[in-house]
This record gives sequence, C-alpha cells and structure tokens, in this order.
Amino acid sequence: MNETQQPVENFQQLYAEIRKYFLLQKEFVKVDFVEKLSILLSTFIILFVVVALIMSTLLFLFIALAYALESLVGSLALSFAIIALFYVFLIVVFYSLRKMLIINPIVNLLTGLFLNKEKE
Repeated sequence: MNETQQPVENFQQLYAEIRKYFLLQKEFVKVDFVEKLSILLSTFIILFVVVALIMSTLLFLFIALAYALESLVGSLALSFAIIALFYVFLIVVFYSLRKMLIINPIVNLLTGLFLNKEKE
C-alpha cells in the first residue's frame, strides 16, 4: 500500500505547489499592475498641474503684454488682436510638432513602463 500511496501523495503535493505558484504569480501581476498604474497616473497628474500653472502664468503675461503694446499700437483692441494672432501661431507650431512633443514622449513613457523588464 505504501508504494501506491506515495505517488498519489507526491502528485497531490505537486498539484498543491503548482496551484500555490500560480496564485502567487497572479498576486504578483496585480501588484505590478497597480505599481505601474500609480506611476502612470501620478506622472499625468504632475504634468497636468505643471501645464496648468504654466498656461495661467502665460495668460497673465500675455494680458500684461497686451496692455504694454497699447501704447505702441494705439489701441487696446489691436494689441489684444496681436496677442491672439501670436496664440494662433503657437497653436499651429504646436500642432505641427505634436508627434515630437506629445506622441513620442507618451509612447516612450508607456513602453518603458509596461514593456521593459526590471533588472532585479
């Protein structure tokens, strides 16, 4: 009896170890995903805050520039129109460079975060 029970016990132990291994792997994948997702979200939140602060600063600087231009061009409306044209120029430049300024950095961030294996 001992000889027939030993393979069954070994198989049960092997099954229990394999099951435990897969459960641990599942937990590891969850933890790894949460870690990478938190890095990604924190990066985007920081980027959003920095961009919002820069944009609000630029808005006030351009309003001040429009008032400063009033004395040169003679009209407040014309100075605001010049600033608006400068905004349109910035939008065109930004749109033409969107791949280099937006798409490539995001792709590099995501591939570096999700595809590169960490060296342990």
